[in-house]
Amino acid sequence: DIDFHYLEMGEGPLALCMHGFPDHASSFRHLLPELAKAGFRGVAPFMRGYAPTGAPKDGRYQTALLSQDVLALIGALGYEQAYLIGNDWGATAVSGVAVLGPEKVIKLVTIASGRADEELRNDYHFLKGTWHAYYFQLPSAEATLAQNDFAFIEAWWRDASPEWDIPAEYIESIKGTFRKPGVVAAALGYYRATHNPANQDPALEDVQKRIGAGPITVPTLALHGTRDRPKRIDAFESEAMDRFFTGGLEKSIIPGTGHFMHQEKPGEVNPKIIEFLTR
Repeated sequence: DIDFHYLEMGEGPLALCMHGFPDHASSFRHLLPELAKAGFRGVAPFMRGYAPTGAPKDGRYQTALLSQDVLALIGALGYEQAYLIGNDWGATAVSGVAVLGPEKVIKLVTIASGRADEELRNDYHFLKGTWHAYYFQLPSAEATLAQNDFAFIEAWWRDASPEWDIPAEYIESIKGTFRKPGVVAAALGYYRATHNPANQDPALEDVQKRIGAGPITVPTLALHGTRDRPKRIDAFESEAMDRFFTGGLEKSIIPGTGHFMHQEKPGEVNPKIIEFLTR
């Protein structure tokens, strides 16, 4: 019961690109033309709650639903299988699909995503890099994000990608998305569903456990930068991540890039993605 809106380029096998926080479908504005040139139909949806895509009536945003959205989109777009690409929450969504429906996934690409073990999740420096997830549980988070025309959003971008001179017009486009009714609540809903069981659907408990347990059995390319938030690269390089991906995992680190590496250095990131998908 959600109307999804998306950007697309090209014709051919489906390459579905899912964005993260705080972002939108234009996150893949550099990749979509390259996918089209390589013979793919590149599709970048606005994820649930990110206008113009609608918000769920029940207000739920748990990761099981994000993955089910991707599975539903593959069919709704007229395909049996797809190549899946995701950044941040988008990486979480497509990774879940690879667990729930591996027969639907030809290849998987994750951007700025890792897998922290218990020791790392409790590490002081790692927690500094994920502090916003806990702050977003507070009732005051809505006002914080919106203050001074979403100055928080711009600061978050600059903190997550500190070596990138982010184009002013792109920051404005992100703020434009967050100004739309319901988007702030939706974006916070992703974090609140993760850390508060009351915001999860009990009927999806088994699905949620399956996603968490893994493994991922499809061929995967994982990309990460050296300038993402504290200790994030430790989760990327961890044995916990290596064990979770059993279908062949290729890791690639792009020096000097942060959380939005596919936008920061598309000339380096895109060829790696295209080469992997077409191999």
